[in-house]
Amino acid sequence: MTDALIEISGLYKVFGRNPSSVMDQVKRGDSKDEILKNTGHTVGLKDINLSIKQGEIFVIMGLSGSGKSTLIRHFNRLIDPTEGQILVEGIDVMKLSNKELEQFRRHKMSMVFQRFGLLPHRTVLDNVAYGLEIQGIEKGERIQRATDWLNTVGLQGYEKQYPAQLSGGQQQRVGLARALSTDAEILLMDEAFSALDPLIRSEMQDQLIELQETLHKTIIFITHDLDEALRIGDRIAILKDGVLVQQGTPDDILLNPADDYVEAFVKDVNRARALTVETVMQPPALRITASTIEDALNQMKKSKQDYGYHVTDEGYQGLITKEGLIDASQAPHIDELSDVTYESVPSISPDAVIETVLTETISSDFSLPVVDEDGNLKGELERSAVADLFSETPSSADNEEITPVSTAEKAS
Repeated sequence: MTDALIEISGLYKVFGRNPSSVMDQVKRGDSKDEILKNTGHTVGLKDINLSIKQGEIFVIMGLSGSGKSTLIRHFNRLIDPTEGQILVEGIDVMKLSNKELEQFRRHKMSMVFQRFGLLPHRTVLDNVAYGLEIQGIEKGERIQRATDWLNTVGLQGYEKQYPAQLSGGQQQRVGLARALSTDAEILLMDEAFSALDPLIRSEMQDQLIELQETLHKTIIFITHDLDEALRIGDRIAILKDGVLVQQGTPDDILLNPADDYVEAFVKDVNRARALTVETVMQPPALRITASTIEDALNQMKKSKQDYGYHVTDEGYQGLITKEGLIDASQAPHIDELSDVTYESVPSISPDAVIETVLTETISSDFSLPVVDEDGNLKGELERSAVADLFSETPSSADNEEITPVSTAEKAS
């Protein structure tokens, strides 16, 4: 399995009568507004370079006019670039013949639209089966596959309904089932949930994440909402005026915004709700590997720490303190480290969202041990590290000109 499924390099898109005539100005660095004023051409995308991994949810986000919807339509050549290369599994999409492109769209990529794109005169079942019909799948098989996918997205019993009889959330589930039923490896989702009410939108995000855990599709997801991007994205690319200003993991974007534009997006995000323990934990200050109280005390004295984490071949065992070891050493018949020498301190998962462990972190006198599902000690979560998440970032504190992106602006 290759790591990069889709590679985009040097991608430009200029809209107008003679796009090639203004490419020198675009590459020279003239602004989008200058080029529009001087030539009547609109720069949609400028020198986009992306590598999308197989099986990841890759989110492309930005405000209205940033070029995100223009970009996603290049993947299946609904829009042709002015310049640039698009490779899918090493195949240059720009070199596909009309017939090859038709097959590519039918079998390689499926698309889920913002406004559902359902056929009003067809039943729910027939809408889901439509892509399979286009592929030439025999009727019995396509009905069975469509039924299975309706069940998967929670619409069992709605097969004979028509789109107008469904809620917005149900209609989008039909659109999702239709896209998935074709068994395409790549799923393009253009603002797929933005027309839904907040509660239904959250439910659809949950369902997409749940489905992805078993399907492992390569999903390219367009949104203007950072909270949505942080929640579902494995990696995020942020566009501004057709330029890629930053790409990285949600943690990278949130903790290390590349410029004031990205800073404005992330400023008001609830970091405790968006980040996991793994992103802010530190390496354990002291691992105690001894088996006896005496050896553990000696190991602790050498480190100048007053507590540490006892680890054996079986993994993390518990937290022990110097004071507790001294008390235990004075008790008769206790030589080995055991449950009686451990402090009552909860361990937490590296995958836990910070918000879910706030109470334990704040109330504990010790940094909490971070232990994975196999019992391995991965790090420690310090109370100060969690507190820092709620403090203003240095860049925003020092720059009073940064204006947070309002909800209205994001939705425009």
